[in-house]
Amino acid sequence: MRHMPRYFFDIHNGDGPTRDDHGIVLTSRERILHETSRLLLDIARDELPGQSRGEIAVFVRDDAGNEVCHTQLSFKTEWKNFEEN
Repeated sequence: MRHMPRYFFDIHNGDGPTRDDHGIVLTSRERILHETSRLLLDIARDELPGQSRGEIAVFVRDDAGNEVCHTQLSFKTEWKNFEEN
């Protein structure tokens, strides 16, 4: 029987690092990228509205504990000549 690799998605955001202890079985780099992108967008949707800046990162580990990729999303607003009423 073929080994099905499990990947763990550790999240680093404004709340600090959160370690994934469960992971999910994925079979390709494309699936890892899809899951990483989905996580980043879900977290951004929850945390960034109303914020002027933020940074979210996902570190992906394989089932041997090796980091296989790191994906990061940065958000920053700069106001230019805007007077608030």
